[in-house]
Amino acid sequence: MNRRTFLTKSMLSLGTVSAASFLSRCQKKKRRPNILFIMTDQQSATMMSCAGNPWLQTPAMDRLASQGMRFENAYATNPVCVPSRFSLQTGLYPSDIRMRHNGSKVDSERLGELYSSSLGHLFRNAGYRTIYGGKVHLPESGGSPASWGYDYLIENERDELATECAHFLEQQQGQDSPFFLFVSFINPHDICYHALRDFEPHGGRQRVEPEPLDWALQRPDKMSEQEFFQDVCPPLPTNHQPTQNETSGIEQLLHMRPFRQWIRSNWTEEDWRLHRWAYHRLTERVDRQIDSVLHALDRSGLEKNTVVVFTSDHGDMDGAHQLEHKTVFYQESIRIPLIIRYPGVTKPGAVDRDHLVCNGLDLLPTLCDTAGIEDQADRPGLSLYPLLRQQSPKQWRETLVLENQVGFMITNGRFKYWLDEKGDQREMLVDLVNDPGEMINLAGRKELADIQTELRERLVTNLHQRGIQLTL
Repeated sequence: MNRRTFLTKSMLSLGTVSAASFLSRCQKKKRRPNILFIMTDQQSATMMSCAGNPWLQTPAMDRLASQGMRFENAYATNPVCVPSRFSLQTGLYPSDIRMRHNGSKVDSERLGELYSSSLGHLFRNAGYRTIYGGKVHLPESGGSPASWGYDYLIENERDELATECAHFLEQQQGQDSPFFLFVSFINPHDICYHALRDFEPHGGRQRVEPEPLDWALQRPDKMSEQEFFQDVCPPLPTNHQPTQNETSGIEQLLHMRPFRQWIRSNWTEEDWRLHRWAYHRLTERVDRQIDSVLHALDRSGLEKNTVVVFTSDHGDMDGAHQLEHKTVFYQESIRIPLIIRYPGVTKPGAVDRDHLVCNGLDLLPTLCDTAGIEDQADRPGLSLYPLLRQQSPKQWRETLVLENQVGFMITNGRFKYWLDEKGDQREMLVDLVNDPGEMINLAGRKELADIQTELRERLVTNLHQRGIQLTL
């Protein structure tokens, strides 16, 4: 080989190495997408027009669904704010720190151990700029976003939050490090005040509600009462009546919050329908706030390298079983919206109906996978990344266990079983295929004894493995 040939081949070789190195850097950069995590509060899975709800329009959520993947069987670990939000930040069950409801006295020592391995710290340690805006509502001893690894953008939970997040996104082009922006909106949570306002005059107290509730309760201009209820106000849900043979836990939860029992006994059909009308309007209101954030992402030019997650902390009963608020194990309360858009990865408009998913357990490992972050902690969740790529995961859960203030629940997708800790009627079994409204408690039916026993044993085993002793 002469000198010219040698130099030529050497240059080609160096060029190849350089090109390979450049390609590797590009691929590495592509594997580290920005993360935009958008969360609403108290939004049921069915509260989107893309989920088939004809009584509202949610174009921002629909657009995300049309460009990403929507998970039909997505649940919250515990259908109330603080426990659910704890799970989203840690990928753990709330009972891991002895938390079963918003006011639980938690294991502060265990909570302190979890900060460094929480979602915000995982991404910050991996070189992400981690920012939090809006509602926090995490356990009292760790209520600050800084504890969880975030810089706090703004405390406002409404329009100002949308404006500040939009401004932040528009400034991100050209930044060296990727961002993780957690956007936590308050609505449609303002619907809570409707029942409280109607009840509290009877309890001798007064409450000041946020302006959006009064706005949401307004009827369309120049429309008569008859036209309103006949043409535009949502009807009662088909499962409006209480379930036959309800569990003792429902009674306990109603006793703990007397306004819920009062509402159940005193609201008229028109009261319930107006409540549903306001809930839908508040959902549309937060959809517009989400829309402004998504359009800012588009304007930033970073949408192709940004994973967008949309979900909620829990649902709302919305008149089902003559209940409002959350906490119970009925589908309206525990099923939440979950949409993930990852340009170039997710198939536009895909809907997953085959896998049991939990946002509080599964989103942390999913986001770590998308960013190439190795998580050393032992967590019960599963990464949704293979599902986003339209691949069959090597294994998936057959059942999913959830918690609330008075008991525990397990579902295999078709049947749902829950076991309350106290009471004369502690068990409930529902066939979600033949009874999607959960109107009949099948617990104790001889023909379903094997199914009930299997789910009970799976539930008790899961709890015992986590140090929770529960027996029938």
